[in-house]
Amino acid sequence: MRQTSRFPTRHRLRPRAGFTLLEMIVVLAIIGLIVGLVVTKVGNIFGDSQESVAKIFVRESMSMPLTRYRIDMGAYPTTGEGLASLVSAPTGGAERWRGPYLDTPGGKLPVDPWGQAYEYRYPGTKNPSGYDLYSKGPDKTPDTADDIGNW
Repeated sequence: MRQTSRFPTRHRLRPRAGFTLLEMIVVLAIIGLIVGLVVTKVGNIFGDSQESVAKIFVRESMSMPLTRYRIDMGAYPTTGEGLASLVSAPTGGAERWRGPYLDTPGGKLPVDPWGQAYEYRYPGTKNPSGYDLYSKGPDKTPDTADDIGNW
């Protein structure tokens, strides 16, 4: 004998399906907070890496090409000649020039992580016995606190 329920089938409680509006709003708020935190941290990571790239370039990557130029030519390039003399022979002393000292695609000088040309001075104001090589930094203005140089 089959046992029947005391309640008819149509009156049985069914399990609840779906989410309430309040539950969906809470989940969206949590997702929004997580995305906000991630975007903030990623921005800091990329900002720090841009400064690291500029520091490595001015302190290490350019040291060897400038030293090789100095050995061949007798002195660092002048401020007027600039870093371009590492890629093509300067007008004076072309017979001693053994370059290019800087291997760049198409002979173009590298730019800093903010798309600006690196600044070069010889003799240097920060390094009087050598040269100053620096990036103008995120503000793209020379001789400010955020400059990244070889000093």
